[in-house]
Amino acid sequence: MVTKAPPRPAPTHRAVRLLAAAGVVAASLMAVPPSAHAAPAAQAARAAQAAARADDKPAPTTLTVAVSQSVDSLSPFLAQKLVSTSIHRLAYEYLTNYDVKDARPIPGLATAWKTSPDKLTWTYTIREDSLWSDGKPATAEDAAWTFNTMMTDPNAATANGSFTANFKKVTAPDPQTLVIELKKPQATMTALDVPIVPKHVWEKVTDFSKFNNDRQFPIVGNGPFVITDFKVDQYIKLKPNKKFWRGAPKFDELVFKYYKDGDAAVAALQKGEVSFVPNLTPAQAAALKSHENIKVNDAPGRRFFALATNPGARAKDGRTFGNGHKALLDPEVRKALFLAVDRATLVDKVFQGHAVEGEGYIPPRFSSYFWKPAEGQKRSYDPAEAARVLDAAGYRLNGAGKRVGKDGRPLDFRILCHATDPNDKAVGKYLQEWWGKLGIGLKVECLDSVSDPWVKGDYDLAFDGWSVNPDPDYVLSIHTCGTLPATPKDTGATDNFICDREFDALYAQQAAEYDPAKRAEIVKRMQSRLYDTGYMNVLAYPNALEAYRTDQIGSITTMPEAAGNLWGQDGYWSWWSAVPAARTAGDGSGGGSSAGVVTGIGAAVVAVVAIGIFLGLRRRSTADDRE
Repeated sequence: MVTKAPPRPAPTHRAVRLLAAAGVVAASLMAVPPSAHAAPAAQAARAAQAAARADDKPAPTTLTVAVSQSVDSLSPFLAQKLVSTSIHRLAYEYLTNYDVKDARPIPGLATAWKTSPDKLTWTYTIREDSLWSDGKPATAEDAAWTFNTMMTDPNAATANGSFTANFKKVTAPDPQTLVIELKKPQATMTALDVPIVPKHVWEKVTDFSKFNNDRQFPIVGNGPFVITDFKVDQYIKLKPNKKFWRGAPKFDELVFKYYKDGDAAVAALQKGEVSFVPNLTPAQAAALKSHENIKVNDAPGRRFFALATNPGARAKDGRTFGNGHKALLDPEVRKALFLAVDRATLVDKVFQGHAVEGEGYIPPRFSSYFWKPAEGQKRSYDPAEAARVLDAAGYRLNGAGKRVGKDGRPLDFRILCHATDPNDKAVGKYLQEWWGKLGIGLKVECLDSVSDPWVKGDYDLAFDGWSVNPDPDYVLSIHTCGTLPATPKDTGATDNFICDREFDALYAQQAAEYDPAKRAEIVKRMQSRLYDTGYMNVLAYPNALEAYRTDQIGSITTMPEAAGNLWGQDGYWSWWSAVPAARTAGDGSGGGSSAGVVTGIGAAVVAVVAIGIFLGLRRRSTADDRE
């Protein structure tokens, strides 16, 4: 089957602009007197009229988004953090995009795709109307070069290598045809979340491990926005891509402004210094709900909030490294820690009800893959049972009330905490209390950036969280042995060094399964295995708590349309669709509406979906990443 894009809608918005421009020109012509020798007074009057007309032009509009996460890289080959990958979604096209209503795959850079009968060859039709921001056409050759570079250079595969690991050959027989040959069937072929980069720019890069794409601006891309400036931990600035095939965004500038402190970001929102703030605490959201010109969006989230244990940092070459506590290699210790966490209390007290109690690895928002442990499998809060498990495993209380192992070493753990995340700190206090009653010590180490100790394996436990997309392949892949670093000196795509052969075997099965129902069952078995090993303890699925100024943003699209999020979407719909309040105030649309749907976008996307989607595959996470 082939999926095709519908005809492009008539550019009515462009026609309105042209008519308006024609009106201005006509008025100007009527004001010109027949004589070329007008009196100075008449000339001065005409100049004043022209100045008045100029003053009537709409003032430039800027949409400012507060972010608390540092950019790890502006290179699509290296970036893994959510803020970075969200920006790449705005700057580069992927082969496919995701329907704003239900996240099914829809055309992106590719307008159609089909597979061979043996499912080993995929052919994509590349659209003819996509241009790079420097004016050159985006072609199949750019896509082929992007994938081939990832296949041949390990450094270029750092962020998204799992997508191309199964690729056998990628070619571009002509500018509008991309052919990908596989080693074995691959279920993510309509969910390749890889930013396609311009070959004529990137082929000059000599070392992909060091090139962060942050020295020369504007950065050439073919997405709805163009990155124009960047200052580390200060801001990222983008302008509309006037050449974007779907139409340019409505705001004149989009700025992501860094705030280390969440309260400072909220204060900036209240003062009108920023337009939008994500990742609110329940207290912040409650305070903002009564604020004039501010709308709070509270919707089921696509993230999980988890407790990750260091299973022993290791590299593919077999060498171990890091200073993780050896007791955590014991599954009984991990089980006891699991049993001594009261998830219901965390949802009630920390998230104040704006979350769902954690169970499986995939949030309930993605119902096809959501998994719940069986009654006999579930590890509910039971501190007495946790104590019995530790006693039986040989970790007994000494005279000072401390748990010690057979080697006499106390169970004193460290946990990595994000200094910018108040949830980490709040949960850390509860863990200190609960585990302290078992005789286990816990030091909460809150850092501005946890990346350095994390990649070095210098931690015992860590607060972990990922944004999950409709197809879970990526967030599952980061727990496979293949994502470990090549050597202790390298950086892999692994989340926290998990390498479990049973999990790997299941991952390989789901990756090759094209039947959606069968694949979903395998994914649930993977979550069951991850749950039983105790390496990942999913504590909660937080709601998307975010807010924006209705006197700056007149309308904006959530994803999904019904009860969806704005920040960290599976596409570019929110910022691309956002309309300045000044432009909606007089058109009857009601500035500040939180319906989150721009009619033109919804109609266009529904028309695309109506064509039909190949296999209805649901897609993975966009390198949506650890925060």
